[in-house]
Amino acid sequence: MNFFFMILLCFASQMLAYFMLPTTVALSLSSKTDKLALLALKEKLTNGVPDSLPSWNKSLHFCEWQGITCGRHHTRVSALRLENQTLGGTLGPSLGNLTFLTILKLRKVNLYGGIPKQVGCLKRLQVLYLDQNHLQGEIPIELSNCSNIKVINFALNGLITGRVPTWFGSMMQLTKLYLGANDLVGTIPSSLANFSSLQLLALPENHFEGSIPYSLGRLSSLTYLSLSSNNLSGEIPHSLYNLSNIQIFDLAGNKLFGGLPTNLNLAFPNLEVFYVGGNQISGIFPSSISNLTGLRNFDISENNFNAPIPLTLGRLNKLEWFGIGENNFGRIILMPQLSAIYASSNNFGGALPNLIGNFSTHLGLFYIDNNKIYGVIPERIEQLIGLIDLTIGYNFFEGTIPDSIGKLKNLGILGLDGNKLSGNIPIIIGNLTLLSELGLSNNKFEGSIPFTIRNCTQLQLLNFSSNRLSGHMPNQTFGYLKGLIFLYLNNNSLTGPIPSDFGNLKQLSHLNLSLNKLSGEIPKDLASCLELTKLELGRNFFHGAIPLFLGLSLRFLEILDLSENNFSSIIPSKLENLTFLNNLDLSFNKLYGEVPKGGVFSNVSSISLTGNKNLCGGIPQLQLPPCIKLPAKKHKKSLKKKLVIISVIGGFVISVITFIIVHFLTRKSKRLPSSPSLRNEKLRVTYGELHEATNGFSSSNLVGTGSFGSVYKGSLPNFHY
Repeated sequence: MNFFFMILLCFASQMLAYFMLPTTVALSLSSKTDKLALLALKEKLTNGVPDSLPSWNKSLHFCEWQGITCGRHHTRVSALRLENQTLGGTLGPSLGNLTFLTILKLRKVNLYGGIPKQVGCLKRLQVLYLDQNHLQGEIPIELSNCSNIKVINFALNGLITGRVPTWFGSMMQLTKLYLGANDLVGTIPSSLANFSSLQLLALPENHFEGSIPYSLGRLSSLTYLSLSSNNLSGEIPHSLYNLSNIQIFDLAGNKLFGGLPTNLNLAFPNLEVFYVGGNQISGIFPSSISNLTGLRNFDISENNFNAPIPLTLGRLNKLEWFGIGENNFGRIILMPQLSAIYASSNNFGGALPNLIGNFSTHLGLFYIDNNKIYGVIPERIEQLIGLIDLTIGYNFFEGTIPDSIGKLKNLGILGLDGNKLSGNIPIIIGNLTLLSELGLSNNKFEGSIPFTIRNCTQLQLLNFSSNRLSGHMPNQTFGYLKGLIFLYLNNNSLTGPIPSDFGNLKQLSHLNLSLNKLSGEIPKDLASCLELTKLELGRNFFHGAIPLFLGLSLRFLEILDLSENNFSSIIPSKLENLTFLNNLDLSFNKLYGEVPKGGVFSNVSSISLTGNKNLCGGIPQLQLPPCIKLPAKKHKKSLKKKLVIISVIGGFVISVITFIIVHFLTRKSKRLPSSPSLRNEKLRVTYGELHEATNGFSSSNLVGTGSFGSVYKGSLPNFHY
């Protein structure tokens, strides 16, 4: 039924094109059909944007248009290739009129919508690439009519849904099938084993479940198998070890269990990449791997292997990626030619040898964190100039960070957390200008935070928590780290205020300064950190009011901890507006007044207000006393009474002041004018001079006596100014 419907659909498309064209020879008719089909396709592909695909115009022959290839013996479109463009449109039905098309590649061109049914009209189609777009919906059954197709690539669309069609098994010419990174569900159909010519099967990053079909072991031509990052379970079928041509074998990130065969080198003699990490595979490490001389990448991390790693692994001189992390091996083999070592979370012990400096300068990734390695960080680590990621945290390293680490200029991640390192954080850290993550937490570092970290402008994560750092946070430092997302300085002995340049951290999501000795008020500059989701300032000496901007600007807050400080204010009701806030700790401050009831305050398990003695109201579960409020009328009368009293007192005070001023001016005006030379100066006369001038205050010099005393006359020989 579908077959006849498809024939009718294709016939209708051709007839429509026929009636749109003038009568002419058959070849010209076909050419014009292709041209009209392409122009209609452009309208859909570009979503009508006129500047897109400028060469697709009527003045040029369509065989000269960008991405178009025509046949050697006819002017029909045989290939359409457009890649790495931002077309932003859809695949229109006119695609079905390009009946001579053998290659269709529309890769990474920002396509939306579904795959049109008219693709089934392309009977000559051999290669179909629609990967790295935003296509959605199910794979149309009409595609099964394209019996000559050899390559299908729908990977990295993300929205292609449904199941892998069972009719795929009828496409006998198929050699490569890419369906990775989509939204496909269900089981992997056993009918895929009918692809006798299939060389590549890539179905990673979907939602497939159930077991791997045993029938896939019949795909004898298969060189590439990737079923990683799904929900597949059960044991790896033994039939897969019959695929002797396999070069890439990737089943990582599933729920597979069981063991690996002891003769892996015989099963896969051409093996180059072997990924089974992130499963539940157990047993011994297959020593036969040492005979896979072409092996480049090997990853069995995050499983349950527990036997020692064979020393013979050292003969794999082509091995570059070596992933054995999160098992229980107990011994590590260091191979100098490696470019990546992932050996985290085993039971490796001993010291890190100084011969690590003999490793290849191509070593880019070095993960040996969460083991039992002790000793100092070797000085010769400076020779690993290719290192991009050095993660050696949660071991027993001690001593200081060697200055030589500052020579690793390509370092993007430095993880030294959870050791016994001590001393100051070296200022040489500022030389690592490409760092995106710097983790020094849970050590014994002392002293101040080096201002040179401001040179690390690429930092996204900075973790100095749980050390013994002291002093003020440096000014004009953190503001340079404008890409910082996570900042953890908690559990130290830092003092002083929060620097104002924290306001430059526009991308900051997590800020933890708790468990320090910081003081001052919360700076208003933090209002600029609009992306904050976690703000933890508890157990410091901050004071003042809880700022209003917390509820106005920081709208994405999920966690707010201001506990065990000296805040003294009401709780701002604006905090009710923080719709994402689910953890609010204001305990042990000096807060007072009414507790809001909306938002986070409506859930007693989301808030902590203990230790604030003067709070009232809130939801009943808080068991706070009710807030006492005066009735509105009484309040108005009381206010009027207060105004009257204030007015009376004010009037009386003004009257008294006026009386005093008038009295003073009146008395002044009655005084005799003083000598001009003495008006602005003080006359300085001693008691002895007065005694002599009045003849010892003789009665002959007495002028008169009044209620305030006696007045004498006398003659002073000299004035002293």
